[in-house]
Amino acid sequence: MRYYEVKRTIMAKPDLVWSILTDPAVLSDGSFSILRIEGAITASSRIDLWSEVAPKQKFSLKISSFDPGRSMVWESGMPLGLFRGARSFEVQAAGPETLFRMREDYSGPLAGLMVKMIPDLQPSFDTFGDALKAAAEVRAA
Repeated sequence: MRYYEVKRTIMAKPDLVWSILTDPAVLSDGSFSILRIEGAITASSRIDLWSEVAPKQKFSLKISSFDPGRSMVWESGMPLGLFRGARSFEVQAAGPETLFRMREDYSGPLAGLMVKMIPDLQPSFDTFGDALKAAAEVRAA
């Protein structure tokens, strides 16, 4: 199984960080490596996302887990569980700071083959983490 992950300590309250993570307009402002999001980021919803990594490809994602203010999971995959990608977001209070973690895991019988076709996502994960930290800290100031 292969995964990508980013962690950041953010000088802002978790509710502020969460409000950014669930706002498609902010996430598509050009600083998060996301070009566009269509749909609401809420429990059990579906969104379509276009990223800088593959600008012509639409990713249709289901919000499969949603614990407001704490965590959510966006996922997609192939029928019969042959391949699954799940991106989890976690927000945790740590005194005056927020600990943020985003991780994308790949699973299923075809995961080994499919991950070879996925470009290196670590730079876009780092960009996302940096953009979230900057946006939240500017708003908290």
